[in-house]
Amino acid sequence: MDANRTAYLETQLQDLHAQGLFNHIRTIDSPMDARLVVDSQPVINLCANNYLGLANHPLLREAAKQAIDQYGIGPGAVRSIAGTMRPHIELEHRLAAFKGAEAVITLQSGFAANLATIPALVGRGDVIFSDQLNHASIIDGCRLSRAKIVAYAHNDVDDLRRKIAEETEYERRLIITDGVFSMDGDIAPLDQLVAVAEEHNILLMVDDAHGEGVLGRGGRGIVDHFGLHGRVDVEVGTLSKAFGVVGGLVAGRQNIIDWLRQRARPFLFSSAMSIPDTAACLAAVGLLQASEERVERLWSNAAFFREALQGLGFDTGASQTPIIPVMLGEAPLAQEFSRRLFEAGVFAMAIGYPTVAQGKARIRVMNSAAHSQTDLEEALEAFAQVGKALGVIR
Repeated sequence: MDANRTAYLETQLQDLHAQGLFNHIRTIDSPMDARLVVDSQPVINLCANNYLGLANHPLLREAAKQAIDQYGIGPGAVRSIAGTMRPHIELEHRLAAFKGAEAVITLQSGFAANLATIPALVGRGDVIFSDQLNHASIIDGCRLSRAKIVAYAHNDVDDLRRKIAEETEYERRLIITDGVFSMDGDIAPLDQLVAVAEEHNILLMVDDAHGEGVLGRGGRGIVDHFGLHGRVDVEVGTLSKAFGVVGGLVAGRQNIIDWLRQRARPFLFSSAMSIPDTAACLAAVGLLQASEERVERLWSNAAFFREALQGLGFDTGASQTPIIPVMLGEAPLAQEFSRRLFEAGVFAMAIGYPTVAQGKARIRVMNSAAHSQTDLEEALEAFAQVGKALGVIR
């Protein structure tokens, strides 16, 4: 291949390095847990979405092993042809009961769930009202739909009302929001959005990826958190964060789920979830149904860590959840802060543009129920040490 064909990529890569935006991907050499071995170094893990500490739970591991013995590993087909196996159906029924929804469909990931759902519900001639800080998977799903996309100011219901009033030509309309915003840790005003949707007869969809297993009774999610069962048309979630495995789900009205089985392209044209993953997800649902202890411990750890960071003088933004951003501003500072944390035994990656806006770089702290008090206190000592060395705090 002629190197000149990709020379432009070298220039762009050099620019990323110069701006402090090049993403150095570290390698994990141990099971996902509160403490890891990363690039051969033992560290405290404040980086993963393993909210409830289930990614290495013995019950999930055993469920996956037993499923392999009974069903094998891969389904060998898409769900709509020959890939739907009994564990897939059991998981969907259990999730529907857990979330108090009429029905659930599962997909390969939360990202795939958004790509599946949005283009199946709206298309050309339709209008989508989307929060400005919605996740990339929502943005991509909206683009794929070819509907008109109208962004409203973040969590600003008044601005949403203005944007709705301005759009007078449409066939169908859809409001979409994240439930918990993954970079800032704040929560969408879903109760107010429901009121707007009902007032204007607009379909409402919430992506609850970071609320699944975190918000609501025993982690039942944002719809449960606000007590809005039956009033939110579509609730997208993930099984790769709090549930500790991988996969996506869409919960909602029976006719919507039935329609997705007929028209959602990732469901129709990509292989089903693997059987050990599906079995492990079933085990995770069982654990959440049996006890709220892990969810309570998650929130207790998050409250302790947030208050301690604020006490040290760090800016933790508008977080309302176990996602705690340590706001630093410029990407090179965030990169250096992350590097020094790692040297001090704490794994917490820098987040910069394009994941967040220019000038909004941060360290995103991800608490979990798996962390002990000792883990958190050691991590705070490292934050204090690095923060003072870099002049972020006094």
